[in-house]
Amino acid sequence: MTIGAIIFVVGFLMQFINIGKLPGDIVIKKGSTTFYFPIVTSILLSVVLSAIFYFLGRFR
Repeated sequence: MTIGAIIFVVGFLMQFINIGKLPGDIVIKKGSTTFYFPIVTSILLSVVLSAIFYFLGRFR
Protein backbone atom coordinates (compact mmCIF):
# COMPACT_ATOMS: atom_id res chain seq x y z
CA MET A 1 0.00 0.00 0.00
CA THR A 2 2.89 2.32 0.72
CA ILE A 3 4.39 1.84 -2.74
CA GLY A 4 0.97 2.48 -4.30
CA ALA A 5 0.58 5.69 -2.31
CA ILE A 6 4.05 6.86 -3.38
CA ILE A 7 3.28 6.14 -7.04
CA PHE A 8 -0.02 8.01 -6.70
CA VAL A 9 1.65 11.08 -5.16
CA VAL A 10 4.42 11.12 -7.77
CA GLY A 11 1.86 10.80 -10.56
CA PHE A 12 -0.16 13.66 -9.11
CA LEU A 13 2.90 15.90 -8.81
CA MET A 14 3.94 15.12 -12.40
CA GLN A 15 0.91 17.09 -13.59
CA PHE A 16 2.48 20.27 -12.21
CA ILE A 17 6.13 19.54 -13.07
CA ASN A 18 6.67 19.32 -16.84
CA ILE A 19 9.64 16.96 -16.72
CA GLY A 20 8.35 14.88 -19.64
CA LYS A 21 8.86 17.53 -22.32
CA LEU A 22 12.64 17.46 -22.67
CA PRO A 23 14.48 17.84 -25.98
CA GLY A 24 15.22 14.38 -27.35
CA ASP A 25 11.90 12.85 -26.33
CA ILE A 26 10.26 11.21 -29.34
CA VAL A 27 6.81 12.48 -30.36
CA ILE A 28 5.10 11.19 -33.50
CA LYS A 29 1.75 12.70 -34.50
CA LYS A 30 -0.23 11.19 -37.36
CA GLY A 31 -3.81 12.21 -37.75
CA SER A 32 -5.63 11.75 -34.47
CA THR A 33 -2.98 9.38 -33.04
CA THR A 34 -0.01 10.51 -30.96
CA PHE A 35 2.91 8.28 -29.97
CA TYR A 36 5.12 9.63 -27.19
CA PHE A 37 8.35 7.94 -26.04
CA PRO A 38 10.21 9.89 -23.31
CA ILE A 39 13.72 8.46 -23.90
CA VAL A 40 15.71 11.44 -22.55
CA THR A 41 13.36 11.81 -19.58
CA SER A 42 13.82 8.11 -18.77
CA ILE A 43 17.61 8.38 -18.92
CA LEU A 44 17.64 11.51 -16.74
CA LEU A 45 15.29 9.92 -14.20
CA SER A 46 17.44 6.78 -14.12
CA VAL A 47 20.62 8.77 -13.43
CA VAL A 48 18.98 10.82 -10.67
CA LEU A 49 17.44 7.78 -8.96
CA SER A 50 20.71 5.84 -9.24
CA ALA A 51 22.58 8.70 -7.55
CA ILE A 52 19.97 8.94 -4.78
CA PHE A 53 20.07 5.21 -4.06
CA TYR A 54 23.88 5.20 -4.21
CA PHE A 55 24.12 7.93 -1.57
CA LEU A 56 21.46 6.29 0.59
CA GLY A 57 23.43 3.04 0.44
CA ARG A 58 26.70 4.76 1.37
CA PHE A 59 25.25 6.36 4.52
CA ARG A 60 23.52 3.27 5.92
